[in-house]
Amino acid sequence: MEELQIHITTDSCLFCKDPESSDLGRRIVEYGIEMIHELGYEAFTFKKLGSRINSNESSIYRYFESKHSFLVYLVNWYWSWIEYKLVFATTNIESEEEKLEKAIQLLTEEVKEDNNFTFINEVTLNKIIIAESSKAYHTKEVEKENEKGFYKTYTRVVDRVTEFVLGVNPNFKYPHMLISTIIEGAHHQRYFSKHLPALTDCEEGKNNIVEFYKKLVTDTLKR
Repeated sequence: MEELQIHITTDSCLFCKDPESSDLGRRIVEYGIEMIHELGYEAFTFKKLGSRINSNESSIYRYFESKHSFLVYLVNWYWSWIEYKLVFATTNIESEEEKLEKAIQLLTEEVKEDNNFTFINEVTLNKIIIAESSKAYHTKEVEKENEKGFYKTYTRVVDRVTEFVLGVNPNFKYPHMLISTIIEGAHHQRYFSKHLPALTDCEEGKNNIVEFYKKLVTDTLKR
């Protein structure tokens, strides 16, 4: 039986040259993820990345015009991957309540590596999303970049889950606020659990974050 090939599509506005089109491009993404997680976004540079992959710094600029655009690319790839998982998890489910529960589970659970994409470690990328992704849109150029479509994959994920919310409670006034708050809140809780545990109620071996947000959504939509 032929193995199913899955491809995550990212908009061409996010890069100068598609990194998935070459071995060098894939290594830029693979080791870039590794180094941003290792060093932090501020300390990460294309010069350091070039040294890691034994390539000229200028060759990286042929794929991405700046480290900001590289971070935006990673954020978009991540949310496109989440969207693919969301569609897969909710297809053929009739109940809006079950669709919403599946979506909240997916958005708040701990990420596991997906072997369908060998050059990207989704676990490490998720740690970057939690710790660094806000830097992709907390910029002075955010409105212009949004017009170019830099953040549309994140918006699309929120829109999809918003439809499930309205399917459960068509009169709920704040579906986008609810879902974006859950996503960002779950990221904060994951970060707190690792670095500032006094700010959360996570317990080792328990799925407190997922259960908290499922209960939050259920209780909120019943009101």
